[in-house]
Amino acid sequence: MGQQTIRQSIRYVRGSDGVRLAWASAGSGPPLVKAANWLTHLQYDLESPVWRHWIEFFAEHFHFIRYDERGCGMSQWEVPEVSLPRWVDDLSAVIDAAQCNAPMTLLGISQGASACIAYAVRHPERVSHLILYGGYATGWAKRGDPQGLRRFQAIVELIRLGWGTDTVAFRQVFTSRFAPGASQQQLEWFNELCRRTTTPDIAAHLMLARSEVDVRELLPQLQVPTLVIHPVDDQVTPLNASRELASEIANAEFVQLESRNHVLLEHEPAWAQFKETVLEFTGRGSIKAAAVDRFGELSPRERDVLGGLAAGHTNAQIATSLHLSEKTVRNIVSRIFAKLDVESRTQAAVLARDNDFKA
Repeated sequence: MGQQTIRQSIRYVRGSDGVRLAWASAGSGPPLVKAANWLTHLQYDLESPVWRHWIEFFAEHFHFIRYDERGCGMSQWEVPEVSLPRWVDDLSAVIDAAQCNAPMTLLGISQGASACIAYAVRHPERVSHLILYGGYATGWAKRGDPQGLRRFQAIVELIRLGWGTDTVAFRQVFTSRFAPGASQQQLEWFNELCRRTTTPDIAAHLMLARSEVDVRELLPQLQVPTLVIHPVDDQVTPLNASRELASEIANAEFVQLESRNHVLLEHEPAWAQFKETVLEFTGRGSIKAAAVDRFGELSPRERDVLGGLAAGHTNAQIATSLHLSEKTVRNIVSRIFAKLDVESRTQAAVLARDNDFKA
């Protein structure tokens, strides 16, 4: 899948205070909107060994909508205010711009959980499922943990002093907490993303705004099906933060993942469990299973062509290997789409690879 091209469209919308927000959409299916989380870049993330597999997964199963938060990425950097109310307004502006008519799944990662919670309380009729990953109801300034707050403040100061310098070690103190299991290449990419995505002062400002989050009073008001997921040894957000979410939200499902990475990496078992849990919770797992059953409807020639798709081959390459014309391959590919109920080569390839399809 790593060689496939993710097709996305990027657009802009104004927040309620006029701030310019960049948002992107990819994939097809029921809408899933991811609230902004720490330092993304709509374009750079597609090249990312840290975030790309997240985008691929959600775009394969949903109409996936995401955006860069105010202050970073392709959104406006210099902004008049950064706060939870503004984050909720920004989420609402993107949802409206994306014209999500059907009830959507909201995905809140880390700080994004608070914005999703507030939006779902305000608009329960527009939310079909709420997924909170690595999230929290209270920032460090509201947790009653003086030692934890001091550590947090030290990191903020480190961001101010070293973020924009050529000394990678400054940023790596921060980024290594997000993915302690990452390879050197993955950490280098994350370090570079941080440098390219915003300024030291804005990064520190965004961090401090997160410390003031407090949505505890909203948790009992949630009326939508909620899934809370958290890595057991998360270095950024402690496990008990998600336990608090799950315990205060009526009928919330709580799933622990065996990982120490705040951002799950593609090849760790926890990532496979995360995908399976999300698909089951949103009802997409049963749809996927139905498509797998239809592998049996494929003819031997269609199975050969699907094998080529799964290997990332072009129509011309498949035609050469099977001694067919490109037109014949195109026709077979169309029949495969119809039988598997998919809309693209990428969707067919992912379905085949995820289920160990053999030609």
